[in-house]
Amino acid sequence: MARRFFLFIKILTVMLCFMGASSEDVGADMVVDEIGRQVAVPRHPQRIVSLAPNITETLFDLGLEDRVVGVSTFSDYPEAARRKPKVGSYVNLSLEKIVSLGPDLIIGTANGNKKETVLQLERVGYAVYVINPVTFDDIFKSIRHIGQITGRKEISEELIETLMARVDTVASTISGLRKPRVFFQIGIDPIVTVGKNTVHNTLIDLAGGINVTGDVAVEYPRLSMEKVVFARPDIIIISSMKRGGNFENVRDMWKQWKDIPAVKHDRIHIINSDLTDHSSPRIVDGLEELVRIIHPEQTRGNRKNE
Repeated sequence: MARRFFLFIKILTVMLCFMGASSEDVGADMVVDEIGRQVAVPRHPQRIVSLAPNITETLFDLGLEDRVVGVSTFSDYPEAARRKPKVGSYVNLSLEKIVSLGPDLIIGTANGNKKETVLQLERVGYAVYVINPVTFDDIFKSIRHIGQITGRKEISEELIETLMARVDTVASTISGLRKPRVFFQIGIDPIVTVGKNTVHNTLIDLAGGINVTGDVAVEYPRLSMEKVVFARPDIIIISSMKRGGNFENVRDMWKQWKDIPAVKHDRIHIINSDLTDHSSPRIVDGLEELVRIIHPEQTRGNRKNE
């Protein structure tokens, strides 16, 4: 009870400070965020708090490092993000820490941040803009929106143009090639993979592969070992999604199943999950890495991420 009272007083104090200084000196625009909420966003935000790693990465790519005053716990890219004050994991955020940083703009994500946390911050007067990238194309829309609300519209458009050019290069690289069957593992015990309505499925397709569970409606289906063997993937890709996981052991486990083409031809790979899970500009790095895995014969000599 005492902690809640202290937090309330702290929030109220910060609110009063902003009410006395911001409304006349700093204009605000009403915008609609990606979940349909109207948000009064300051025209020139100077103190931004990011509530998810992908948002942090985008803000840094837009040249806003000096304006970012707080980030979520696992915001560890780029290196400079590690030195920013942490406000908790994007699932379990510290309202007290966020308030103590005095932000004039908070950017959150519908995929991870608790709705109640966003509503609490909104109720006490903070500008909280929520992104909601679901598809591959949505990621570029979110980059654009973040650029617009932070005064980096032109830079965001240039960034998107560069990223899309790289996607087009990938398309031309793999055009006409045979598409191998890919099993993409994101969970170890139980075995979890990716269905058709996921960014991962889109990445596999764009990289010139066929997701063996690409027709499954469930986003992240669980599979038995027998079903994976029956699917006969040409390539197995293990995502390092679980922090601290021993992925070499997982690769060795698959090597026991000699009838799987991926095992027979030694095509079991581990990929950095940050490249495929974060809805940020690095998603194109992930796409390029998948091309190197799925079509190594086309990409030798262009291995910048290895």
